[in-house]
Amino acid sequence: MKILIADDHDLLRDTLVLFLEGQGGFETATAADFDAACASIRSDGPFDLVLLDLNMPGMNGLSGLSRALEFDGGQRVALMSGEATKEIAQKALDAGAAGFVPKTLPAKSMVNAVKFMAMGEQYAPLDFMTADETGPAHPLADKLSERELQMLKGLTEGKSNKEIARDFDISEPTVKLHMKTLYRKIDASNRTQAAMIAREAGLF
Repeated sequence: MKILIADDHDLLRDTLVLFLEGQGGFETATAADFDAACASIRSDGPFDLVLLDLNMPGMNGLSGLSRALEFDGGQRVALMSGEATKEIAQKALDAGAAGFVPKTLPAKSMVNAVKFMAMGEQYAPLDFMTADETGPAHPLADKLSERELQMLKGLTEGKSNKEIARDFDISEPTVKLHMKTLYRKIDASNRTQAAMIAREAGLF
């Protein structure tokens, strides 16, 4: 299956590529913004599935999705986001998207979702579309403080220390201190490994 992953966060793209190619049967290409995704479709397409980040440069929200769906005779396009509401997800599905993928989806579920969509089906996680805005409890979460969970969630969404610091109105050195403690508690040696542990565990 040939998959294009378009997202402006390097960590998220790299993590998804690692998981998909690790499963075998996937050929991946990446892009950091909407224009680069369109260029990739022209030069490397067609793809079995194009995954577009809702908030990356050039997307302009759902209008980018509509443009991608019409591009080059039609593509199977799915939307992914760490912040979108259920309403936006539903609008994307109604517009003809192959699916909606929350960035907090566990890694195995993400791989299965990509397979499902690439084979022609429409996907949206039932728990996301129907659940209240609360996250499930998890054994790993018991080890972490609320602030450390916020740091880890930021990592799984591919955010930099600077972006995480801005999100929670704290300094970058404070973020680094939390990260150091976080790595120790979940036995991770770097950002990518921490994000992969969180995704595999389905922490969020």
